[in-house]
Amino acid sequence: MKDAVIVSTARTGLAKSVRGGFNHTHGAVMGGHTVKHAIARAGIEAGAVEDVVMGCGFPEGATGNNIARESALWAGCPVSTSGITVNRYCSSGLNAIAFVAQQIMTGGADILVGAGVESISLVQMGGVNLNHFTEEHLLGTRPALWMTMVETAEIVAQRYGISRERQDAYALQSQQRTAAAQAAGKYQDEIVPLATKMKKLDKATGAESMVEVIVDRDECNRPDTTLEGLAALKPVHAGGQRIAQGQYITAGNASQFADGASACVVMSAQTAAKQNLKPLGLFRGFAVAGVEPDEMGIGPVLAVPKLLARHGLTVADIDLWELNEAFASQTLYCMDKLGLDPAKTNVNGGAIAIGHPYGMTGARLTGHLLIEGKHRGAKLGVVTMCIGGGMGAAGLFEIL
Repeated sequence: MKDAVIVSTARTGLAKSVRGGFNHTHGAVMGGHTVKHAIARAGIEAGAVEDVVMGCGFPEGATGNNIARESALWAGCPVSTSGITVNRYCSSGLNAIAFVAQQIMTGGADILVGAGVESISLVQMGGVNLNHFTEEHLLGTRPALWMTMVETAEIVAQRYGISRERQDAYALQSQQRTAAAQAAGKYQDEIVPLATKMKKLDKATGAESMVEVIVDRDECNRPDTTLEGLAALKPVHAGGQRIAQGQYITAGNASQFADGASACVVMSAQTAAKQNLKPLGLFRGFAVAGVEPDEMGIGPVLAVPKLLARHGLTVADIDLWELNEAFASQTLYCMDKLGLDPAKTNVNGGAIAIGHPYGMTGARLTGHLLIEGKHRGAKLGVVTMCIGGGMGAAGLFEIL
């Protein structure tokens, strides 16, 4: 086991929210500033930093993207430096440091940055539209960081020749596999029903009311989806920085917005043995990689080979794959480039059908991989994600 040591630190002054000096400063500017100076104080090259882990209590409102990735590029790190935002509210920054220390102690990386940022003025107490900060305050970064992910998916489709027909066919397969899995009860071991209340709108009168419901199944998928129906859908992207008009991405071949939560209890094998617990599987490794922000969906193409190489494995050694379906275009490109077997990949459908609550999906895929892998007699499985801002992540698991 390696020792993890802190070699430098840097921070801003603290300013009053709303009334102080940072009440109109983008979080990526503050975060990037401290990352830049910590690297300088350490006396290392920015390119030596593999990953920036940035804690943020309200990352869902801080920016339109991953504030850790934005801070890394703002700090002058190259595109190969990745970033991940950690949210554990008030201990977020501490957890960021703890996570990078543990990664180094286990040999998962060499040089990382652990940091934290918060802009209460602009998020919790402001909620202003931050689009105007892009040119005025964030010069020198990659403007593509602020592209919508729909636009990046369009770019992937155009740049790598992923046809609309292939995307729609894949989307149909996702719907069909999810419907078959639901009919077979394959998700029931994962789901714990939750009684709650939901707001309903009476379309005729416009009146709103609260009703009691029990969420005990996945609600997003459409079992009656047809190829003809998918082909009839119009592209949803109206144009942007790089694409004049959308051609490929529709509501049918992109992941669905969804709400949800997922958790995994993780402990040492020794503790599990002492308590006579039977694990679902073992965590074997994790890797991240950076790609250009305008094609963020292809991140797994770099993250997966890095992960496998560290463990002396090849794609052929993996029995089961869960590759998040942010869009059919990037999913297909990643499968093509990595050489993934469709019969071993997203075997029960994916986010195009089941939905994609951003921060929840990776945890859900991990649990599903382990349960489905056991049913299939699989030994090794990989969960891999594309990440906004131009990144990829991949985790290796041994299924027990």
